[in-house]
Amino acid sequence: MPRRKPGEQKHPKEPSSLQCMHLAVVACGDRLEETLIMLKSAVLFSNRRLCFHIFAEDSLKPEFEKKLKEWPSSYTKKFESNIYPITFSVGNAQEWKRLFKPCAAQRLFLPVILKDVDSLLYVDTDVLFLRPIDDIWHILQEFNSTQLAAMAPEHEIPKIGWYSRFARHPYYGTTGVNSGVMLMNLTRIRSAHFKWNYRPDHCMYGSNCRGAEEEGVSILHGNRGVYHDDKQPTFKALYEVIRDFPFEDNLFQSLYYPLQSKFLDTVHTLCGRIPQVFLKQIEKTMKKVYENRVIVYLGANHRY
Repeated sequence: MPRRKPGEQKHPKEPSSLQCMHLAVVACGDRLEETLIMLKSAVLFSNRRLCFHIFAEDSLKPEFEKKLKEWPSSYTKKFESNIYPITFSVGNAQEWKRLFKPCAAQRLFLPVILKDVDSLLYVDTDVLFLRPIDDIWHILQEFNSTQLAAMAPEHEIPKIGWYSRFARHPYYGTTGVNSGVMLMNLTRIRSAHFKWNYRPDHCMYGSNCRGAEEEGVSILHGNRGVYHDDKQPTFKALYEVIRDFPFEDNLFQSLYYPLQSKFLDTVHTLCGRIPQVFLKQIEKTMKKVYENRVIVYLGANHRY
């Protein structure tokens, strides 16, 4: 079997995480040079071997391959690279691509695409490493049993932070966090279920919450005011049906049936095309309520 040259692209089969520190980046448009300088800084200062996961537009792939092979062998032996196309596994690719900055949404799909990678460091193209990646990689060992990712605050001073001054959507803490440098435990992220905090983002561009697809939504989060406008009628339907449900009425007749009827008017949206995701847990709950009432009733009759 021919021996692969250092730095040469290989089939994306993952080496042991003990041997490799994984670095992921997404490059679109005119970000070729910026990305290469970022990768260069990583190689210059790091001690352990690096695995680059470069997500790039098709037109950039040959340029990345060419430029990386031009690096001196003393540096190419310190890394191996995998170049992936920009792909969005669910929904409308153009919508995902325009969601924020060009191709920024690609990072949301890293746990799905890099199935054999346990942990990685994601960075934006405009990042430069001034010390070994080894040092931030060690922070993974400090994660507790429930932590999935590590990010820095968007700002240290809330009064002059961007989120605290301009954001019209929820953000973490007092200043928000910056996802331009993000240490991620992909194994834990893959096992996390968004069914416990299901938001419009999980279906408005196509269903992307496997836990909810399999088990149904457990907690619905109508952020961005979708209960009160017409942008996501599926979410609004659930809100209105629960709002209008009289406490003592029959769950099936006064909640479940009206909900099914309202959902028929939402099938023109991507969220409305997966009603089972929203109904599954409600059906389970109604079944349990019915069974409990029947068992209690029969038990009471049996005692007398």
